[in-house]
Amino acid sequence: MSTSPSPDPASGRILIDLFMTLDGVAQGPGGVDEDTSGGFRFSGWQAGHPSSAVGPEVEKGMQGLDALLLGRRTYDIFAAYWPHHTEGESGDIGRLFNRVPKYVATRDAGMSLEWEGSSRVGADLGAEIADLRARHREVHVIGSVDLVHTLLAEGLFDELNLWVYPILLGSGKKVFDDGALPSVLTLLEPAASDAEGVTLLRYGRTDRKPEVGTFDD
Repeated sequence: MSTSPSPDPASGRILIDLFMTLDGVAQGPGGVDEDTSGGFRFSGWQAGHPSSAVGPEVEKGMQGLDALLLGRRTYDIFAAYWPHHTEGESGDIGRLFNRVPKYVATRDAGMSLEWEGSSRVGADLGAEIADLRARHREVHVIGSVDLVHTLLAEGLFDELNLWVYPILLGSGKKVFDDGALPSVLTLLEPAASDAEGVTLLRYGRTDRKPEVGTFDD
């Protein structure tokens, strides 16, 4: 398994943005039909637990976004939704997503990419991430749990932003699987919670590895 060193601070950054339950599930947060793969029964879990702070925090976090990197399933969901939602409360995000380049991580060379500004990556993800860093300031990976597993396994990210909901589901695709690269992250700012108990955790990647030892009496 290959890993990457910490990137040059002058280069662009790869940011992972995820909604997650307290037991680590990030599958299908936004809608009942979003992701029911594997017999997942709780697709749409986030919609049932609204938060007063998540929306403004998400918008603030996207102020520097100038490209999207998405897994195929998330791309299909976004491509069907955001081109038609450029007005009202979500209009700012819709216009931003429609304007910036979209990169889709898939090995399916025949995949249809009808959303304007979309292109495919996936032949050599490590090299393509390096190219994205050279071309953009902030590339955001939103959802896309399977892609996130690869990025965590290869160390191909700079920042991990988790909106953690006080919910236990007991099943579903989790953010951290057994393939995640052992590493120590650094908390970038104090955790912030809202009245609904949703907590924002922002971590930066480091080159430090976990250390082991024994507590002396």
